[in-house]
Amino acid sequence: MKLKSARVQNYRSIRDTGEFSVEDGKTILVGPNEAGKTAILQALQKLEKPEGVKGFDPLRDYPRALYSDIIKGDLDPKEIPVVTAVFTLDEDDKEALPPAFRACEYKLTRYLGNNGVHALLNAPVSPSYAELENDLLRLASHADVQAQAAGKPIPSAALAVLSKGINSRNYLASEVAEALKDWLRQVLPFVDEDNARETQRLEALKAKVELADGRHAALKVLGGRVPIFVLFSNYFRVRPIIHLAHLAQRLETNMLDDDEYDYGNSCLLSLLGFTAKDLSELGQAVEPAHNEPAKLKTYRDQLDQRRYQLNAASVRLTDEIRAIWNPNPDRVEADRLKVQADGQYLKVVVEDDLGVEIELDQRSEGFQWLVSFFVVFFAEAAGKHSNAILLLDEPGMSLHALKQRDFRGTISRLAEKNQTLYTTHSPFLVGPDELDLVRVVQMTDRNEGTKVHTSVTSGDPAALLPLQEALGYDLAHSLFANQRNLVLEGLTDYWYVEAVGALMTASGDAKLNEKIALVPAGSAGKVVYFATILNAHKLKVAALLDSDTAGDRAANQDTLVHILGQKAILRTKDYCGGSIAKAEIEDLLRDTLVRVAKDQLGWDVEAKAAAQPGRPILDLFTAEIRDFKKYKLAKAFLRWAREHEADDLSVDERTRWKALIFAINAALK
Repeated sequence: MKLKSARVQNYRSIRDTGEFSVEDGKTILVGPNEAGKTAILQALQKLEKPEGVKGFDPLRDYPRALYSDIIKGDLDPKEIPVVTAVFTLDEDDKEALPPAFRACEYKLTRYLGNNGVHALLNAPVSPSYAELENDLLRLASHADVQAQAAGKPIPSAALAVLSKGINSRNYLASEVAEALKDWLRQVLPFVDEDNARETQRLEALKAKVELADGRHAALKVLGGRVPIFVLFSNYFRVRPIIHLAHLAQRLETNMLDDDEYDYGNSCLLSLLGFTAKDLSELGQAVEPAHNEPAKLKTYRDQLDQRRYQLNAASVRLTDEIRAIWNPNPDRVEADRLKVQADGQYLKVVVEDDLGVEIELDQRSEGFQWLVSFFVVFFAEAAGKHSNAILLLDEPGMSLHALKQRDFRGTISRLAEKNQTLYTTHSPFLVGPDELDLVRVVQMTDRNEGTKVHTSVTSGDPAALLPLQEALGYDLAHSLFANQRNLVLEGLTDYWYVEAVGALMTASGDAKLNEKIALVPAGSAGKVVYFATILNAHKLKVAALLDSDTAGDRAANQDTLVHILGQKAILRTKDYCGGSIAKAEIEDLLRDTLVRVAKDQLGWDVEAKAAAQPGRPILDLFTAEIRDFKKYKLAKAFLRWAREHEADDLSVDERTRWKALIFAINAALK
């Protein structure tokens, strides 16, 4: 089951974020301090929290300015929605459902009173009693005649008892559906098999009741498959040396109101399968005399069990750390993590390849963070980490800026197995090719609270600052680092060229020279500036321009022609077969974009596109779709490209892109 979208309401600084989409892999929440990013993650965790994590507390979690409504009794916490999530189903989820419900989506809402309500989306509509009532009464009337003749109780009397107190307008409750199934089985012998109308009525009622029963069965199955949300904060740290007796005392007496200090240590003990008290008592145990073999065996078995469990946990953590934290890929062996018990102390040490052991806190902050993350993750997921969603609050902030950039890959590897949402205001944790994964979090007005934007837009410049810095850094870093550079008009052009280039390379149709850097200029008018700067550094430069008015104006600038020459100025119309005079890069993917827009966004211009083959596709979308944004279309194509191959493009599109890639390589050879 994958999280598709989420919405948070009525939680701390959040009145209503609005519904925002979530990516299948990783989703990045970007925004300034105090925007509400952490609050979003905290609320999401409580949708399906790990065992032992506290639920919503109306006093602490409801927006303070509105809390008087709860005190006065005007609002019931059990009726105040906080988190609503929509999930798509994996293949194993679908296989567990009745066939009629395998195309549905699952929706779950968690309320401030910690109660939940779930529903199925895009599923067959379950009937209400009111929809069945007339047919039930008619069937009962028909069956009464047969029952009276046989001297049996009349079915209409049983139906009257069954229907008493039912809200006829609501969906059939599970117990009502079950009772109706029993009633229909009892009625069956009294239905004249020669009466086609009543026989058909019976079968139709059975089908509708079974549909309601199937809906309840589907909800029950999916309710047990909701992923656990594992939140990891920088405050959760595993301490290198733990005094077991002191920790056991704090945990048993609840001495701390806020147990973040001990949380990582508690998770470590949970992972080991011991309580602090158990380990403490083992550390205090006195070896029995040798003339008491039974007690001696029990004592040794206890010590061996402790040693084996500590060793198993050490091996597991070491394997995970080695898979993720790889500071030197050329090293055959990486550092090994060890969890050791020594009397009243539990120690976490790191052994290097020379066999030298040092405490965990003497390693880098980044390494400590990762160890603590895995301890909390494995403990909270409790064997269900294959079905857990990770929520990371400001991950890797203790890392150097360039190490943060490398750490993006670490998070991507985590997201391959577990859907991941993380917050950041660091530009180094957002890649230039990851802007479609970004959700911008802002709070410009306390009365409106925190908002989440799926598109990269915001009324608060500070919210977009990390994205601007990320693009600026990567552009500055790569601008003069590559001998070959293709300047593109904008970011969406960059996405299309990169995504299709990857598809064509994978299929073997054409391979874009991997030494060519793609440089988005921001607009057609700025292409000349980028080309001038790059050319001044003796670098090879080509430009790909749309064939619209802005592209024509840029292509005809004397400066650009002088710098690049005509052969290095590529125009989109030259690869559309001449059928579209003012072709833009989207016209090179005309057939696929029409399908993607319809399937993913509900934008249907198929008939118009077929009727006007010479009209630019963006003109069609702009004319036919209200509030059309080319960014949303490009983002939808990126999602499509991750799940498809070049063979899924039309034949014309593959031909066009093959010619374009050949021309780009030739211009920058």
